[in-house]
Amino acid sequence: MPALRLSVSGQVQGVGFRPFVHRLASSLSLDGEVCNTGQGVRIDLRGSSDALSRFQQRLRAELPPLAQIDGIETEVFNGAIGPGFRIDASERGESALKLPVTLDANVCAECLDELFDPANRRYRYPFINCTHCGPRYSLIRQLPYDRANTSMAEFQQCPACLDEYSDSQHRRFHAQPNACADCGPELWAESPAGERLAGDPLSLAVEALKRGEIIALRGMGGFHLACDADNAEAVAELRRRKRRPGKPFALMALNPASLDELVELTEQGAELVQSTAAPVVLQRVKKPSPLPESVAPGLDRLGVMLPHSPLHWLLFHEYADRPEGVGWRDQRHSLRLVMTSANLSGEPLITANDEARHKLAGIADLLVLHNREIEHRCDDSVVNAISAPAAMIRLGRGLAPKRVALKSEGPAVLALGAYLKNTLCLTRGADAFISPHIGDLDNAANCRTLEASVNELQALLEVKPEYIACDLHPDFYASRLAQTLAEQLGVPLHPVQHHHAHIAAVMAEHRLSEPVLGVALDGVGLGSDGQLRGGELLRVDAGGFAQLGELASIALPGGDKAAREPWRLASALFYRLGRPELIEQRFGDDPAAAGVRLMLDRGLNCPATSSLGRLFDTAAGVLGICRQQSFEAEAPMLLEALARNADRTEVEADRSLFEIRATGAGLILDLMPLLASLIDEADPQLGAARFQATLVQALTEWIQRSAREQALDIVALGGGCFLNIALRDQLKGRLEAGGLRVLIPTQLPSNDAAISLGQVWAVRMGLSVKGRITNNAVEEG
Repeated sequence: MPALRLSVSGQVQGVGFRPFVHRLASSLSLDGEVCNTGQGVRIDLRGSSDALSRFQQRLRAELPPLAQIDGIETEVFNGAIGPGFRIDASERGESALKLPVTLDANVCAECLDELFDPANRRYRYPFINCTHCGPRYSLIRQLPYDRANTSMAEFQQCPACLDEYSDSQHRRFHAQPNACADCGPELWAESPAGERLAGDPLSLAVEALKRGEIIALRGMGGFHLACDADNAEAVAELRRRKRRPGKPFALMALNPASLDELVELTEQGAELVQSTAAPVVLQRVKKPSPLPESVAPGLDRLGVMLPHSPLHWLLFHEYADRPEGVGWRDQRHSLRLVMTSANLSGEPLITANDEARHKLAGIADLLVLHNREIEHRCDDSVVNAISAPAAMIRLGRGLAPKRVALKSEGPAVLALGAYLKNTLCLTRGADAFISPHIGDLDNAANCRTLEASVNELQALLEVKPEYIACDLHPDFYASRLAQTLAEQLGVPLHPVQHHHAHIAAVMAEHRLSEPVLGVALDGVGLGSDGQLRGGELLRVDAGGFAQLGELASIALPGGDKAAREPWRLASALFYRLGRPELIEQRFGDDPAAAGVRLMLDRGLNCPATSSLGRLFDTAAGVLGICRQQSFEAEAPMLLEALARNADRTEVEADRSLFEIRATGAGLILDLMPLLASLIDEADPQLGAARFQATLVQALTEWIQRSAREQALDIVALGGGCFLNIALRDQLKGRLEAGGLRVLIPTQLPSNDAAISLGQVWAVRMGLSVKGRITNNAVEEG
């Protein structure tokens, strides 16, 4: 009888693929075996030609929920195949590892049925899972994904669990985290003093929530802090203890019905919150909102999520007095939880019990702990689904490490990313792997996390970098670490200009190396000339980039401090327009106002920047919307929310409020007249709307003119300013209406989280052109 060997690549380990293959082959009376390899899964089959053909058709058509096939190599097999079909032990061999990383997944409906069935042996067991759901990446120590290579290796399965694990017809056949209350991890509660408390930890947690207390929950990828979102005093106390005065909190509700009175749930929003990744999803807030204003102060959107682990489901079940049956899971539930990362603002997510005991003692009133160790921290992923396509904001649980298929094979490049929103990227063949969110490198803890993540990603993928890439700014911690790594490994170092990386990231997503007109709009990036930039037009191709234009610059009185205090930028505008008296009139109550005026008079510590992000800040400062920011992009977010609520019939773009002029440095877009028009605007809402409408018109004309002059018809939009969905959608729509093809990020955020991917692709493109990287500090001849 004929025999075949199928070598399958893709997301085929840790997702129930081998058990699925076993069942499929057995149903077709095929003999053979299936096993994990370092490249994916190998399937040897023997049987009738008809059965072999049907197997190959059904293999793709009937995949398990978490599986994804990238490719299948098929060859005639001449080796020995015994009777029956079996799952063989995983093999590695000597060839290089080529596996994607299996990601954590939302608890499935079948496990939920068992979780709340009093007759089931896993009734109310908070670590229930199967081949279709549960932790993966957060447990993995190394690939291939087998129990011995995870933190579940410490838990020996009891006879009942082992029977399931060994039964090819069972849903837990080779489910690596398989466990029960008799043999698996356990849950308990502790006081802030470290005292282990008697009683049911879930009951203790619910009692604490009802008292208005703050609890810490150890989840899949780290700890959450939670409180009753309807309790204004509890929310305020959480803000005080966490040192998070204004940044919006995410909210967890039981189901879409429970979100209905809170947000305008879009179709894609509903799909995302119920997906296997189960991210935090931004949606428009319904007005009036029943929630305290302190949950998301001043904003027109709210980050919402549904329970994604059995522990979360059990909290809601306990709060509802343990209802019977399954109907309660779809009914509206009164409990709404603030659910935020357990850390002090800006520091890494806490993952270990001892770390939580130490760092959360002054924050949480109760700690709910377990002993299933977290090997890789993962913050919640965040996605904006207000408009299509959804915009990634943060890569985390369920979505990272993110694999991006590149246009071509190439050498292994390790990129250390940006100063803010840091991520890592490491390539292997034609794939790029982007790490989960690490954070801003302005504190030692995040810098240590970056160092650890460099080692973890290399070890997990078993790849040694042949090139190192980093930001052009030499003083960033990531740049200094890149220099050290390049010296230690004896490989070339390639700094990449910040906005070049932004545009290259978009090109990488769309598998392009052909010339594009790049529009980079963000907060700040160091230009090749040493100047601070944040609004540039670039021609980008495989050979590098050329600057085509920029925004007219504005002064930053006090340097970086101006980025946190929009009133300083407003003061710089007043001074530039010859109205310095307004500094005292509007901001004289600030002790620093006189010093800012003096800096502007003398031109001291007032670096110039072409940043669109700072122009948003300036507008917010002039309109009195935000004088000081308590978190990054607070002012632009408030401005965007205010603009959306304005009466659109009263607001049109005013073409007299901007100027485009050709200079030796390219096309300059001057928005100073637009900002000047806001100074005497009595209605901040109308001012915000006019700023947004005129900005879109100005950018459209600026980009169209450059595209004509450069004979380019592909435009790539990159940079954190495109997290403003109104700006992204309106600009994209107008450019496309004018005949341009517009590329936007969809797999990664448009902010600095994508810089590592852009650094990688800039280097890989450059190496493909005569082995050189251009526009960067280091070149190869």
